[in-house]
Amino acid sequence: MQDTFTVLIADRNPNVRELLRRELVAEGFRVQLAKSSREVMNYMQDASREPDLLVIDPDLPDKDEIPLLEVISELAPDLPVVIHTFLADYIHRPAAQTSAPVIEKDGKHLDQLKHIVRNLLGKSYPQESQPADKTLNTEH
Repeated sequence: MQDTFTVLIADRNPNVRELLRRELVAEGFRVQLAKSSREVMNYMQDASREPDLLVIDPDLPDKDEIPLLEVISELAPDLPVVIHTFLADYIHRPAAQTSAPVIEKDGKHLDQLKHIVRNLLGKSYPQESQPADKTLNTEH
């Protein structure tokens, strides 16, 4: 992928955020991190930091204040989203009705997550999708 792609990783767990950041940076993506719904919304409302793709665990702190996935869908209807969560906890939630791909949050599905991220970005931004030719720095 070209170095134009920025992935926002939203998860309450700093260890998960760091693992996903490391993995996606190794794939050539720029990465932004959010630990709460409020931080996700700050990124989404700031055009200079708006991500190209969102990897999110919907179980974020302060999530009850706003129906986050619905608001994101309204603000950025074309934004590709990947749900990264514990399936057993997620299946019975209303947000489980989304068409976004869901990846089990168990550390065993990182290759699948990276594959889905590449595919979604390729489909969403076909004119910009090319093999990476350099490593990128991260943004925090």
